[in-house]
Amino acid sequence: MSDFSVPRRAGAAIIRPQIQSSSGNLLKNSGSSRKPEPQIIPRPAHNVSRAEISKSALKVLYRLNKAGYQAFLVGGGVRDALLELHPKDFDIATDAHPDEVKALFGNCRLIGRRFRLAHVRFGPEVIEVATFRAATDGEDEHPDAARDDEGRILRDNVYGTIEEDVWRRDFTCNALYYNIADFSIWDYVGGVEDIRNRQLKLIGDPDTRLREDPVRMLRAVRFAAKLDFTIDKAVDRAMRNSVELLRNVPPARLFDEFLKMFQAGHAQKTFHLLRDYGLFRQLFPETDEHLDRDETFRRFVDAALVNTDKRVGAGMSVTPMFLVGVFLWAPVRERALELQDEEGMSVAQSLAAAGWDLTSAQQSRISIPKRFTAPMREMLALQPRFDNTKGRRAQKLLEHRRFRAAYDFLVLRAEVGEIDDELATFWTEVQAEPQERRDEAFDVRAPGNKKSKRRRRRRRRRGKSSASS
Repeated sequence: MSDFSVPRRAGAAIIRPQIQSSSGNLLKNSGSSRKPEPQIIPRPAHNVSRAEISKSALKVLYRLNKAGYQAFLVGGGVRDALLELHPKDFDIATDAHPDEVKALFGNCRLIGRRFRLAHVRFGPEVIEVATFRAATDGEDEHPDAARDDEGRILRDNVYGTIEEDVWRRDFTCNALYYNIADFSIWDYVGGVEDIRNRQLKLIGDPDTRLREDPVRMLRAVRFAAKLDFTIDKAVDRAMRNSVELLRNVPPARLFDEFLKMFQAGHAQKTFHLLRDYGLFRQLFPETDEHLDRDETFRRFVDAALVNTDKRVGAGMSVTPMFLVGVFLWAPVRERALELQDEEGMSVAQSLAAAGWDLTSAQQSRISIPKRFTAPMREMLALQPRFDNTKGRRAQKLLEHRRFRAAYDFLVLRAEVGEIDDELATFWTEVQAEPQERRDEAFDVRAPGNKKSKRRRRRRRRRGKSSASS
């Protein structure tokens, strides 16, 4: 990743008004009735190219602009383009209301209650269009804005101007607006400077902003891991004091954040940051407890995260069910031993039942869909079957629909010394063998090569001849 620097060219003037408190925190307003003015970075003075913006996003931007509306690419798309990270997400902000956006695009549908948004679909690609919002402070009474007793935003559909919209955004690096009208970047909060310095800062008072939306703590960790940014000291302090607020976030929303954190190629670094801030305990409390006292389990989890990052980096598929199984493995094994003692279950039965118990308990923290928990339980329950390497039943394991995931899980266990490495080697090598050699490895006869067992006829003993008597 190259260090970001704003290229300066002749004639590229930059306006630099900033509104800050004495402590350096960016404020919603300065007590003045004058509207805040952005630092405007003209096209010759920045490195964001339209070639880095998806054609679908450009279509939406151009059509909104042609219809007389303001249209800006905003957020991560601008940030990643400045960092030369080839952005993949393209969100648009506009002064057009959702119904007005829908009227412009036949391929648009409106979604959301917490935030009313327009989704414009181009085949598999969806461009999200949000109307500028006013940042309410919790004291304003408005039918389209609501907060809970902790200050968390429940609904935020009070529309406003771009000058108001900027204060609703979370981090300064995500509050940059790329104007399609003249290809300039509008920066109200010093986001360009923070990107240059690789600093992650919240807009406004950190404690208040985290109460508004505790998920911002998870986003801070994710961005720090992905962008190799340092979390600002004020934000760091506020996060360490606000960990418990995550319990107030709906479990389904936390699962969405789990996917973003652990399937983007930075899982290992994200995990260690979550542990450092005490956030992982809020997501997987049983797992965190075992990590504190089980060195082998810690190495197992770390190996799985490294493997996940390698797969993402190589463009290979990853599934959340695998990492969920990794995180729950130690708690599941402990519960399985209890079930074997208390209920007299077999090893496989106890693992399946323990998997059910742990995933059910986990739903109160992260709501993991059944399409992931069911195959995860199968994967864990298959582990004892790898111990048997002889006979037709052992060979049939190769045909099981969860074999590949269970095998990968087995290899990681061998890698950290939880099981004998020779067992993993056997299952690795036998997959590549032709059928005849595979039969020999499992000590079974091929179906067409069975030797028929002929029944030996008992020879009748000849009795003594009467003539001989």
